[in-house]
Amino acid sequence: MIISASRRTDIPALYSQWFMNRIRAGWCLVPNPMNPKQVSRVSLKPEDVDAIVFWSKNPAPMLAHLDELDKSGSRYYFQFTLNDYPRALEPHIPGLDKRISTFLKLSEHVGPQRVIWRYDPIILSNMTNADFHREEFASIARRLQGATQRVVVSIVHFYKKTERRLSQLEQSGFSFDKEALSSQHTASLIADLASIANQHKIESFTCASERDFTEFGMPPGRCIDGSLLHKLWGLPDNYPKDPYQRKYCRCSVSKDIGINDTCILGCPYCYSTRSNEIAQRRYKEHDLDSPALWGHPETSTLQLPLAK
Repeated sequence: MIISASRRTDIPALYSQWFMNRIRAGWCLVPNPMNPKQVSRVSLKPEDVDAIVFWSKNPAPMLAHLDELDKSGSRYYFQFTLNDYPRALEPHIPGLDKRISTFLKLSEHVGPQRVIWRYDPIILSNMTNADFHREEFASIARRLQGATQRVVVSIVHFYKKTERRLSQLEQSGFSFDKEALSSQHTASLIADLASIANQHKIESFTCASERDFTEFGMPPGRCIDGSLLHKLWGLPDNYPKDPYQRKYCRCSVSKDIGINDTCILGCPYCYSTRSNEIAQRRYKEHDLDSPALWGHPETSTLQLPLAK
């Protein structure tokens, strides 16, 4: 079993202490996002978990726990999202220099194969046009050379809630390209990003893109990647595709231990947070000693058999 921690919220940035409490306990509870009354008990014991995949914009709080995580016998790698957007698009994360410093420290501890750079999502607008992305991507790639071996790129998907939030920024001067995925200009941008990454010895892949950019130098990839687990730790590369992800997602099957509407970073393009107000309330209600990231699920609602 692969643990995803988490597509639904930023556990390393916001809930690292809770996560380590659950590592020590050896298990956690996860409500079904479609039916919260269904609760799974998920083992976090190293003998039951093939690997943990962390997703984060700011995993700095996890740095203090890596030695303990290593001693526990846990295998893990990071998906580290690193853009340099205007504050309106990423209002509550540290500045780029601090995040790059965290990236370098993380890579020094676990190695460049285990810190994946996510330049994600690419938002094309009048304030973040293609040349903006070329310049920012090249600058970050130069600073990360040797600290990572892989970058994952995607074009923002305009889900209804994403479009609603981004449209609010149009009142402050933003104008978003909602048809960017099909544009030839985007293909040219992807080709340039692939070339830049290659110059800095970084492989580049797209994430869950319905458009295949392989001919432009950037093939589709897997963020939760069974083949990477095989390469890192010799685990069998026989994980099926995750049937619960988006149609074009190629990720290996995993168990996500996060809960939606618990991330307080407030990025308006986020697809897992319906309401920043709900997220703030849940963050305040968060109990470090609860077996679930938020709330106190009744053990009488546990699904059987228990997930391992």
